[in-house]
Amino acid sequence: MEVGLLALAQHEQMVDLLLDLYEHYNPGHALGRGVVRSHLLGNLCGPHSQLRLVTAELDGKLLGFAAIYLAYSLVEPEPAHQRQCVLKELFVLPHHRSQGVGLALMQWVARYALENGCGRIDWSVKSSNARGIAFYESLGGRLVSDRLSYRLVREDIGALAAW
Repeated sequence: MEVGLLALAQHEQMVDLLLDLYEHYNPGHALGRGVVRSHLLGNLCGPHSQLRLVTAELDGKLLGFAAIYLAYSLVEPEPAHQRQCVLKELFVLPHHRSQGVGLALMQWVARYALENGCGRIDWSVKSSNARGIAFYESLGGRLVSDRLSYRLVREDIGALAAW
């Protein structure tokens, strides 16, 4: 298995993975391939994106990906802790799970984080994702019990902006 940053030749397969990811989070809802391709090329891989897409490939087929970005901590200015790697998404095609794909992606992310001076890797996981939680804990991931996740959706953003 080869793991590395998304290559130009992998873009169409990445569109497929993103469609699978969308279906995973939105069962029964379809999304047009053109919309996803445009989002990948114009936003995720666009010139202003800080996101890095890491792919796992075997025999020319993408099996999964990790989406990461680097950030600086506002509260931990010490050199060993001031930079962090944020794992925005880890996705492995369902029929390739429990075959080492997620582990290979996370190992690549860990090496990348170290090479870029990161003192930590942070991510979130759905509380209902027992399999994902078990996987992350098997890697040594620690639950950050004093953090909660919040979100504003479009209509709430508009209400807040007009408040």
